[in-house]
Amino acid sequence: MRNPLAQKVVELKPSGIRKFFDIVSEMNDPDVISLGVGEPDFDTPWHIRDEGIYSLEKGRTFYTSNSGLKELRQEICRYLKRKQGLDYDAAHEVLVTVGGSEAIDIGLRALVDLGDEVLIPQPSYVSYEPCAILAGAVPVIIDLKGENDFRLTAGELEDAITEKTKVLILPFPNNPTGAIMEEKDLKEIAEVIIRHDLFVLSDEIYSELTYKDRHVSIASIPGMRERTILINGFSKAYAMTGWRLGYACGPAEILQQMTKIHQFCIMCAPTTSQYAAVDALKNGDDDIAQMRVSYNQRRRYLLNAFREMGLACFEPFGAFYVFPCIKEFGMTSDEFAGRFLEEEKVAAVPGTAFGASGEGYLRISYAYSLEKLKVAMGRLERFVKKLREEQKK
Repeated sequence: MRNPLAQKVVELKPSGIRKFFDIVSEMNDPDVISLGVGEPDFDTPWHIRDEGIYSLEKGRTFYTSNSGLKELRQEICRYLKRKQGLDYDAAHEVLVTVGGSEAIDIGLRALVDLGDEVLIPQPSYVSYEPCAILAGAVPVIIDLKGENDFRLTAGELEDAITEKTKVLILPFPNNPTGAIMEEKDLKEIAEVIIRHDLFVLSDEIYSELTYKDRHVSIASIPGMRERTILINGFSKAYAMTGWRLGYACGPAEILQQMTKIHQFCIMCAPTTSQYAAVDALKNGDDDIAQMRVSYNQRRRYLLNAFREMGLACFEPFGAFYVFPCIKEFGMTSDEFAGRFLEEEKVAAVPGTAFGASGEGYLRISYAYSLEKLKVAMGRLERFVKKLREEQKK
């Protein structure tokens, strides 16, 4: 019997995030604290849930158009105009997807031909590299550096470009580091992108969770709108992870092809979720502001806790992750995370789950209550103290 499996799929590595999540699930220990999953601990705001319920009560269980409810696409355009000063045509430049993850997948499939190179700054979200491979592209990794606060510099971008480069994935605000790109950073890399005639897939799912000024989209930089696919969604900002809803905005010629793939593979995003999302965009700004205040409080607490225990960590200004450095202990990120879970019953994700350049770091999510974070930091302080004592022997 011939091998039934596609080799490129077999060779894909499973997610390092899920590895530790599965270990915690198997431990079945109520004393274990998991800081590994990037999911808001808030419930979806009631007025959004209520709109979803109302849509079901009204029997709105039909397919929508392939590109999504017209009203939702119009609200997405109003939102991006209000927040970023961006103008998109709801009829031809917006596609509603099953989470931001689908938009990443079909965006790459619409952009690349076999052998095209896709630049992926790492550490970053685990799906970019597999999606590039499945699209037939060659992923080229740009290792971001702690001394640059894990931002992408124009020099790093320039050094990675070849004649085969076509797409840059721009993952900011960043998961796992919490790094952001400010307007001056974006202008510098935009010059390189335009000079080399590249396209950008900008994953801005954490755009509302920024703690230094406001988020700036690279699509708002002069010359970049026509070569950028802006990806966003509702999971992080509105605590709507299980609703599975995202969107992509960009040039009509690209969105037309993305919609074609979406049409054949998905048909349309969940109708109930789409109706709820209309209300989220219309009436959810206050909810976002309240959650952002809470996340920022947790962020500042963790940074202070790291300082007090002498653990190095640059200050992240986006998302809901911190990325402390554990290089001083002379062990791999995987070893550190494994011992931390085994000995202190706290689950965090090794930095290497997000690329080789994450070695020596640990991702800790603060999408958890302050009370839980305080208990976890007490355990981390005890663990760090024990490791330092071991080094002295």
